[in-house]
Formats: sequence, C-alpha cells, structure tokens
Amino acid sequence: MIDATQFKVRGRTVPAELCGELRESSLSDADEVLQQRLQQDGYLFLRSALDQDEVLAAREEIFQRMVDVDEVASPAIDGIATGRSCRADVADDLTAFWKSVSEGAAIRQLAHGKRTREVMDRVYGEASRPQDYMWIRPRKTGWSTGLHYDHPFFVQNSDRVFTAWIPLGEIPLCDGPLMLVEGSNEFDDLISGMRAKDDDVEKSPEFAKEVAFFSEEWDRDAIEFAEERESRLLSEDFDVGDLLVFKMTALHGSLDNHSSIGRVRLSCDVRFQPASVPIDERYFGPNPSGQEGTGYASMNSCKPLPEQ
Repeated sequence: MIDATQFKVRGRTVPAELCGELRESSLSDADEVLQQRLQQDGYLFLRSALDQDEVLAAREEIFQRMVDVDEVASPAIDGIATGRSCRADVADDLTAFWKSVSEGAAIRQLAHGKRTREVMDRVYGEASRPQDYMWIRPRKTGWSTGLHYDHPFFVQNSDRVFTAWIPLGEIPLCDGPLMLVEGSNEFDDLISGMRAKDDDVEKSPEFAKEVAFFSEEWDRDAIEFAEERESRLLSEDFDVGDLLVFKMTALHGSLDNHSSIGRVRLSCDVRFQPASVPIDERYFGPNPSGQEGTGYASMNSCKPLPEQ
C-alpha cells in the first residue's frame, strides 16, 4: 500500500482519491499476456526485471561524475546534492561533458545490454533495438516534470516506439518518481488531435513541445487534470531493478522531489523500437542530433545541477 501523503505535485499534496498504484506485471507471465497488458493499460510495470548490480553500477558511475564537479557529495552512491557546482569551470564544453556521462560504460551496459534487450524483445514479440540517444535525468529537490506525451517527439517511421524508464536506484515517492495518468492511453480526444499534427510536429521542435504538453503554456496542473478526467495519478516506491515500459500515448510526468535529505532522483529514459523497422536518424549513431537538432545540448541535464 502506497502512502498517498507522499504524492506531491507543484508543492501540493495530491488528494488521496486521486492517487493510485501502478499495476504490476511479471516476467513470469507469457509474452502474449505482457503485450496485451501494454495495449490495455498503456504501460508495463515490471518489478526486479533488471540486474540490480548493473543498476547500482550505473548509478555510481553517473553520480561519481557529479562528485567530480562538486554537485554530489561522497559517497557517490548516496546521491546527496551539495548545492554547489564547478562543472562550468572544470568542463570546457558542457554538452561534451554530459554526452560523455550518457555514454558511460555502466549505463550503456544497463540500458543497452542483454538483460534489458531480452525484456524488450518479449514486449515486442520480436527483436528490439534501443536508440543511441538517451536521457539521463538527475533531479534535485523541488523539481518535477509536467504532464506530457512522448508521441510528438518520436513520430517518424514507426508508432511502435516505447519508452523504457529505468530508476537508477531506489526512488521512493518522496524523491519524485515518474507518474502516469490512469487510462490516458485511451484519451482519444487528446491522442487523435495530437496525431493529426504529426506532420507539423516534424517541422518544428517548439511546436512538438506544445503538442506533447497539450498546452501552449506547457504547464497543465496534474491534480486539476486528474479531477477533470475522473482519473488518478499512478506511481510507486521504485526499487533497484524495476522497469517501467510505456507507450507514446501514455500521459506522464513526475511527482515533486521533496527528499528531506537532499537526495537527487536519478533515472534513465531509453526508447526502443522493433529492429525490423526503419530507424529515426535523429536518435541513432555516434552523434545523434536529437529532436531539436542540437544533440545533448538541448537537455536540461547539460546544465550544472543547481541551475536545472
């Protein structure tokens, strides 16, 4: 049973009736069951799906890079923010610095390695392929991500791109984990309107953001939205090794990180697709351009942690 008092969005506690747990699936289920549940719910929440040692190695690798620029205190594995940074002084190129963090051996072994690929192969029912461009997200206290769809950023070539969200360590509710809007994969009024704009989205990164967040302000209140839709905000106390896979049409954001000890919430997003479909060249290769055409420079994580 989750503690609804830990559900906070923009500094507000989410009413208990609007809070819910993610529905758990298991790798012991048949592949067809997993695929049906993904289609039904818009997501798959898999406990202990990944190698815990690989997860912790990736966590320590990333946080050690942040220790080196005085953003995280030692020991790195704890992920406690210092409130300081010398990243801009140490790194000649902030984009190159974050690209190198994102290409670390441990995080790539986790996100692109055999265990994760095997899970995603089962999800697709065929061989899968991860994008080379990935999002590593260290989130300090006070931070949350607004509700949005991933679809507008990944509309080229295939609608079978899924997000694999990997918590890099334990992420309790107080640390601001990802949340999903229950039933949002069936909000046909939003989804059909979003898909109708696919051609325009491909031409303009700014327009893609507007469509993804279904608001010119990019600032829709998650509590009010859940009330209006008679829905709930779903999240979990995530453990080491957990994996959340969701469709491009699953509306999601994050809870507030209100850690009482200043712990940084660390997670990774990697997009997968069937290996049989053409790739979107924006997200593949040694120097992927990303959705905005600027590579890793467009990521908020490129900034020193206190400035994010």
